[in-house]
Amino acid sequence: MAISKIKVSASMGAGFSTQVNCSHPFVIDQPKMAGGNDEGPNPLEIFLSSLPACICAIGRIIATQRRINLRGIEVEVEGDIDKDFLLGKTTEGRAGFTEIRSFVHIDADMTKEEKEAFLNDVAVRCPIADNIAQKSVIKPIVVENSMV
Repeated sequence: MAISKIKVSASMGAGFSTQVNCSHPFVIDQPKMAGGNDEGPNPLEIFLSSLPACICAIGRIIATQRRINLRGIEVEVEGDIDKDFLLGKTTEGRAGFTEIRSFVHIDADMTKEEKEAFLNDVAVRCPIADNIAQKSVIKPIVVENSMV
């Protein structure tokens, strides 16, 4: 088993703005109507957007490995979440998405059954889908010195 470590960091800015530092730095924020400056997508959009990006990437990897002429993949993702819970208006329910659906269009010369099997293989190998479906250990650790 080849384990690799992937690291990102983030720093809180003004209001709800968060500067994410990774291979391509970006800003996560909230819309103005939610008290942010609308400088970037919100955390829920970032979380959800990682799934279609992973489906596309893993789809490309599998197609290349199997020599499938994959012309493209389009993915739309939607998730159901209880905003009252995350805003502290209730303690019933949970903070995370209760259901996430991905609608995948595969542009390739394959039957519907072949596309379904291909998509199943993509889902099994997609680390984002795996982290959503399976339980990953999350260890929040307080550090005393600034990491910047």
